[in-house]
Amino acid sequence: MTACILSPLGHITLKEENNALTQLLFTPDQPLFLPTTLLLREAEAQLAAYFQGRLHQFDLPLAPLGTAFQQKVWQGLLRIPYGSTLSYGELAELIGCPGGSRAVGGANGKNPLPILIPCHRVIAADGSIGGYSSGIAIKERLLALEGDYLSSSFYDSSSCIAHKK
Repeated sequence: MTACILSPLGHITLKEENNALTQLLFTPDQPLFLPTTLLLREAEAQLAAYFQGRLHQFDLPLAPLGTAFQQKVWQGLLRIPYGSTLSYGELAELIGCPGGSRAVGGANGKNPLPILIPCHRVIAADGSIGGYSSGIAIKERLLALEGDYLSSSFYDSSSCIAHKK
């Protein structure tokens, strides 16, 4: 099942298979069509609450398709708290792959569920915004919504969690 909803970032297409979300796509040219399943309606409601600043963690069944390494990276992304950022290298350490920042960046760019799996919270080691498969402007808006990026963050390897400064 598929739905195309309106968000502050434009049209978003959601795809559901076997009662789990498999894709979130930014689709500016896609016509809007309402969610027809309970899950797609709940995803629409949670995204609306997120964009309004009322929801900081999604509670939806996710089933992104990817390699074992990609899955490991995406699970790591889910551990980055709302309003915080990590560098690609810090995320590599978090998932037990020190020195794997390039591989992590590649997996990050293949994330089929951006926003829901918050790949926008990963920035370059020098503090610059880094890349984003859906465009830097969208990443900047997501980070601004969460109130981070300019405030930076630090990584505490003893607790394996990102912290906002």
